[in-house]
Amino acid sequence: MDDNVEKTEDEEKEDRAAQSLLNKLIRSNLVDTTNQVEVLQRDPTSPLYSVKSFEELRLKPQLLQGVYAMGFNRPSKIQENALPMMLAEPPQNLIAQSQSGTGKTAAFVLAMLSRVEPGNKYPQCLCLSPTYELALQTGKVIEQMGKFYPELKLAYAVRGNKLERGQKISEQIVIGTPGTVLDWCSKLKFIDPKKIKVFVLDEADVMIATQGHQDQSIRIQRMLPRDCQMLLFSATFEDSVWKFAQKVVPDPNIIKLKREEETLDTIKQYYVLCNNRDEKFQALCNIYGAITIAQAMIFCHTRKTAGWLAAELSKEGHQVALLSGEMMVEQRAFFLLVTTNVCARGIDVEQVSVVINFDLPVDKDGNPDNETYLHRIGRTGRFGKRGLAINMVDSKHSMNILNRIQEHFNKKINKLDTDDLDEIEKITN
Repeated sequence: MDDNVEKTEDEEKEDRAAQSLLNKLIRSNLVDTTNQVEVLQRDPTSPLYSVKSFEELRLKPQLLQGVYAMGFNRPSKIQENALPMMLAEPPQNLIAQSQSGTGKTAAFVLAMLSRVEPGNKYPQCLCLSPTYELALQTGKVIEQMGKFYPELKLAYAVRGNKLERGQKISEQIVIGTPGTVLDWCSKLKFIDPKKIKVFVLDEADVMIATQGHQDQSIRIQRMLPRDCQMLLFSATFEDSVWKFAQKVVPDPNIIKLKREEETLDTIKQYYVLCNNRDEKFQALCNIYGAITIAQAMIFCHTRKTAGWLAAELSKEGHQVALLSGEMMVEQRAFFLLVTTNVCARGIDVEQVSVVINFDLPVDKDGNPDNETYLHRIGRTGRFGKRGLAINMVDSKHSMNILNRIQEHFNKKINKLDTDDLDEIEKITN
């Protein structure tokens, strides 16, 4: 199969879900985003307040314990604004834009756990995830945060979780994918939707990329009581996501992230000119030979390239974790984590000193995907450190893509030459 063959819609959707899962895994320690948060209130006259500590939220002691046990010391940017709204009385609806790693999952889990009555043995909170893997990931957070609440139970409404017909579920929180949740609410009647207090729709942008998920989500939402709290999260807000969000969340408060390009100010960007894939690999080896790199992330456009590159780098003696869609659940999307010394803590984003675009990010029409470019290279200039991004260019077309990325961000990307290596060595160490 040629590397340039267009991906099918299913593969495209799987990539987005996979990327999202990976972002969660890789950014398991919170990213302190410098993005400004823009809050649009449903009722502009009500006082807007944010919190700087979890104590201010007056959480139940068991929940506060759970929050601290997870290592959260203070709320992240999105949590500062979202949590007071989510925990308000009477409950308020929310549409929030938030990338993985900003503490979004912890925020809505906290909202669900705050509203649950553990003494009532029936589902009270419902969370929809676009894929089985993302549902499990959210489930992990619920289990960790609710661990001082032993009477609190969680059920997974996912394919393959077979229950006896006519059975009623006693777990207070149900998390699952739209098709199975819809069956459990309507056809099989395992859940009484009229008793649901909190409805969370996570990763809405990934959700609507899947055939059928959008309609199923809307059908579930229509079964819920009017006073049910609706919370929707999405990393991006194209028109299609926005229309969907407005259908499922009535009278919402809205939190958007103002994208600040200043992430790029701390990142040195270069490109390397090559003629083909083998030359790109040779250039990569030369870079590794010239500078000390603790950990690099290398992004490829297809599974095939990622697999080939992982094998070649392993032959050269590098430790490579291939993060690709055909691997196990926790290794999904097309990039490699190349570590010269395998971190004891596993994938550690703070250790990533270099991001290399072996292939530049393009959308399905072959145009530059600026948001993905920013997302990728933003992994290196984190936590106020200086970062380094190297782009491999192997054709007129990819040079054109790079030029358009430069224009979009209004940042010059310099050609990498040997004089830059000393400068780079300082950045990576």
